[in-house]
Amino acid sequence: QEPLVESGGGLVEPGGSLRLSCADPRIILSTFWGNTWAWYHQTPGNERELVAESTPGGTTNYADSVKGRFTISRDNARKRVYLQMNNLKPEDTAVYYCKSIDSRGTVRWGQGTQVTVRWGQGTQVTVSS
Repeated sequence: QEPLVESGGGLVEPGGSLRLSCADPRIILSTFWGNTWAWYHQTPGNERELVAESTPGGTTNYADSVKGRFTISRDNARKRVYLQMNNLKPEDTAVYYCKSIDSRGTVRWGQGTQVTVRWGQGTQVTVSS
């Protein structure tokens, strides 16, 4: 099976925002509606952990660490799932994976997108008279 396609990762400073996107190139709308969609993250040496989940019934669930900062949503017209991440913290740094579970229990994953939250190196400013 083709993997899900994620995009939107990148480097951002603490307090910044990113929006991750997940798409299934071949999915039909009825299947999209009936799937559970979720975002997980993984750091080196650790297992994947659930970040946010959206069920077919409209229920959303979030890890305690991201409640109030992250929002999972579905765009039915585009058949995409998003993870809006606000007020990012260095501890959010991880590879983020999209996951879908269909009505038969079939699980599919994306290949992951890297999110890195850290301060830039800064730039020297010199003022002289």
